[in-house]
Parts: sequence; C-alpha cells; structure tokens
Amino acid sequence: MKTNAPAARRTALLTLLAPISWGTTYVVVAELLPDSQPMFVAAMRVLPAGLLLVLLGRRISTWRPQGAVWGRTALLAACNFGIFFPLLFGAVYRLPGGVAASAGGVLPILVVLLSWLVVGRRPAAAEVAVGVVAAVGVALVVVRPGAGLDPVGIAMALGANVSFAFGVVFTKRFPAPPNRLAATGWQLSMAGVVLLALALAGGGAPERTSLANVAGFAYLSVAATAVAYVLWFDGIRKLPASAPPLLGLAAPVTGAALGWAVLGQALSPVQVLGFAITIGAIARGATVADRPAATDATVVAPVDVALAEPSISSISPVPGPTRALDHRAEPVGPVAAAPVPVSSTRS
Repeated sequence: MKTNAPAARRTALLTLLAPISWGTTYVVVAELLPDSQPMFVAAMRVLPAGLLLVLLGRRISTWRPQGAVWGRTALLAACNFGIFFPLLFGAVYRLPGGVAASAGGVLPILVVLLSWLVVGRRPAAAEVAVGVVAAVGVALVVVRPGAGLDPVGIAMALGANVSFAFGVVFTKRFPAPPNRLAATGWQLSMAGVVLLALALAGGGAPERTSLANVAGFAYLSVAATAVAYVLWFDGIRKLPASAPPLLGLAAPVTGAALGWAVLGQALSPVQVLGFAITIGAIARGATVADRPAATDATVVAPVDVALAEPSISSISPVPGPTRALDHRAEPVGPVAAAPVPVSSTRS
C-alpha cells in the first residue's frame, strides 16, 4: 500500500506539539498555580477544555455519544483523564520532578505490550528495543543523584502511565467518531465532572485566586489540553501504533530543557547523553510515522477523543517565586501529559 509520506510527516509534527505542550505544564504549575491543590488543578485543566470543545464541536455537527458509544467514551475518559491525572498529580507532589518524569519513559514499551495483550498486535523486536532504550534515555535526562524514592509516589507515577497507555491502545482500537472535536470534548467533560467532585470533596478551591493563577489555568486548559489532546488523538488515529508513544517522549525532554532555560538548572554530561538518546527515539517515532497506519493490521480504526498526562498527562512558565527552585519545579511528566505540577510521558 502506498502512503503519503509528506502527509504522514505533517501529522507526526502536529502530534509532536501535544507532548511539547505537556512538557511546559510542569513549569507553569510550579510557577503560576496554587500549592498543594492537585485535584483542583486537574479539574480546572480538564473540565473547561471539555466544555469548550463540546461547544466548538456543535458548530460542526450535533453529534454526541449514543448507545454503546457512551460506554466507550466513559472508558476512554477514565483512562486518559479520570485515572491518569489524579495519579500523575499525586506522584508529582510526592516525588522530585525527575523521578516522576522518568516513569513517563516507560510509555512506549507499555503501549507495545498492551497492544499485544489487548488487540493481539505482536510487537517487532525493534519496537521493544527502542522502547527500552527510550526509557533509559528519559531516565538519564530527568533522574538526578539523591532523588527521593517514595514508594507510594513511584506506584502512582507508574499507575498513571499504565492508565495513559491503555488510553492510547483503546483510542487506536475503537471506531473513529464523526466529530472529533465533540468526541474529545465529551471525554474531557465526563472526566472533568468527576475530578471536580473529587476536588470539592477533598478541600475545594484555593482561598484566593490571583491573575497568575487564572493565566496558568487558561494556558493549561486551552493550549495544553484542548488543542493538545485533539492533535494527540488525531495522531493516534492516523499514525502507526508505535509512533505516538515515541513522539510523546518530547514531554519530559521539554520539561528538562525548560528547567535549564527558564529555571537555571544545570545539565550534566549524563543528562546531555540522555537528551541525545531520547531525541533519537523521538526521531524514530517520526520515521515510523512514514509507514502507513494500516500496517497495524490488528488494530481497528481509532476514536478521536481526548491531554496526556500523559497527561492526563503531562501534561507545563514565567519566572515566579523562589518556590520554583524546589523539587516540583524540576521537569516531570508522562507523557505525560501530562503533564501537572513539577519542575515527565504523558496525557
């Protein structure tokens, strides 16, 4: 089968913008958003983005989930946002940014393995090897000597990436909806309502909200969630299964680069080596994108629904108070994603 290589490269580049935006999340959260409000930050990132996309989607068509599509949308909402973001934000607040971010490096290998288990797509040896090398590269970039290793935080970071990986696999598996903006918006809105309820039950909103907080929430919700997840899920739908997770490694790399450029964090030779390895893995993802998505024969056309967390997910800066120098200001993320408060893979 012939493939339009220029179109595939263009899709890969647009998809790459999503994890790059998630990588900026960490600095934004550390510099602009309230302290110790992970669930509220998650809700304010997800719910406004969902409502915005639902409204924009109605300008295209009146489509909304019906019948069995509600169940698929709920499942995707849980994997991509509802489970991913709380676990990711919890990990970010319990771990130094580098440790939380390193968990995002396992996303490519997780997607490869889950694609095998869920849809029967046997991975090529090269995919497994690239996934392992990518995880090592991210770890070299973001994990620093003496980083704390809180067991609960580590479990939450890994759990977040497992949830996001399931989201990638299911998105690739399910049929694509006719209105991708509305589908993404409904998924975000469903997860956002649950996150808001949890946030209110766990302490509610901050006592005061500054203009910096408003600017931070606006950026996270519109750019790093609404726009980013539409691009991300479009990439999952159009690209081979192994490509988006490798492109998602741009999140922790962006976070580390911003830590150096914005927060004045030094880069060691080991981190520079990690950068080179990770960028090589990202380039591999772009190269794989030149192959037709139909080569993933066992995977059904995906749903376009969606930042992420990879987010969640990630899905992350402006100079701010000295608290930006603490561990949360280090680059973190999953992809995610993900990105989220930190200083890391990634929704």
